[in-house]
Amino acid sequence: MANAGSRVSIEGETMRYAEYNSQSKIRNETEIDKRLGGTLIAVGLGVAAVGFAGRYAFQLWKPLGQVLSQTAKKMPTSAFSSHYYKGGFDQKMTKREASLILGISPTSTKSKVRDAHRRIMVLNHPDKGGSPYMAAKINEAKDLLDKDQRR
Repeated sequence: MANAGSRVSIEGETMRYAEYNSQSKIRNETEIDKRLGGTLIAVGLGVAAVGFAGRYAFQLWKPLGQVLSQTAKKMPTSAFSSHYYKGGFDQKMTKREASLILGISPTSTKSKVRDAHRRIMVLNHPDKGGSPYMAAKINEAKDLLDKDQRR
């Protein structure tokens, strides 16, 4: 290794001491600080843009939410609950109410009444978490339709 002034020769390659000078480290730190500063500014602008977009969306949502709620109120409720009987039970069960409870026609055969009763009681039996009141109403509907079929 030969030492010649400001140059060092290592096996044919020449390097300068300036690469290892403390001033170049200061320059590198300055460049890093500038890059970091630019990144922080970009992130800050991005957060501000998201904040303003969110504020605009919330301001836009208020009238839009009112329009949606008014539209939902105008829609018929039967569109959402067409499979369910709306209202409570009558004091005395009618043939129509019994057929609605079992989900069959009022003129169904005895076997259809029995099958519908069994299917619904499996789902609503009190021993399996169903309501005793509902089970009583289901049994009452079956009895009423069976009684009408015997006549």
